[in-house]
Amino acid sequence: MAGLIGKKIGMTSVFSVEGKNIPCTVIEAGPCVVTQVKTVEKDGYQALQLAYDDKKEKNTSNPLLGHFAKAGTTPKRKLAEFPVFGEGIALGDTVDCSVIEEGEWVNVVGTSKGKGFQGVVKRHGFAGVGGQTHGQHNRQRHPGSLGASSWPSRVRKGMRMAGRTGGDQVKALNLKVLKVLPENNLILVKGSIPGAKGSYVLIEK
Repeated sequence: MAGLIGKKIGMTSVFSVEGKNIPCTVIEAGPCVVTQVKTVEKDGYQALQLAYDDKKEKNTSNPLLGHFAKAGTTPKRKLAEFPVFGEGIALGDTVDCSVIEEGEWVNVVGTSKGKGFQGVVKRHGFAGVGGQTHGQHNRQRHPGSLGASSWPSRVRKGMRMAGRTGGDQVKALNLKVLKVLPENNLILVKGSIPGAKGSYVLIEK
């Protein structure tokens, strides 16, 4: 399975041949540099390590400087591994959005927006306690009863309650590639993808 590292630019829309306005996400896909070729003999599995987005040398550790120098490239911010693309790709080669074609389907992995500590209505979609009569004047967005009594005399693990929301790794499956702009290293995929503008994403074919 091939792939690329990219960056979410934002959302826009394009018109289809039938005249429908289709919402889509713009992703800067590459160019990525092959910084390591992993083999079964040496590493126990096959994969390509790709690197994306330039980084200052002063902000890079010495081991990573040596790692990038071996590939003949400048320091990069984001590293990721993908199963081998195929034959003929060597250390130091550049992979760009030309590996993705218009009309094919991809998966996009990103980190969802962090929303901090949230209540049960926002986090889990609870309806809240409801009415404001019979003493329920200030509990519209509260969780209500937790269901535990003399047995088991505790709150069970996994109970949906308030807590930190977002900031999780999310994979959006089967997104159609509407357009590829190789001169700008951009691809447009149908619909939305996880993450904020400027966040890194992994595009898997």
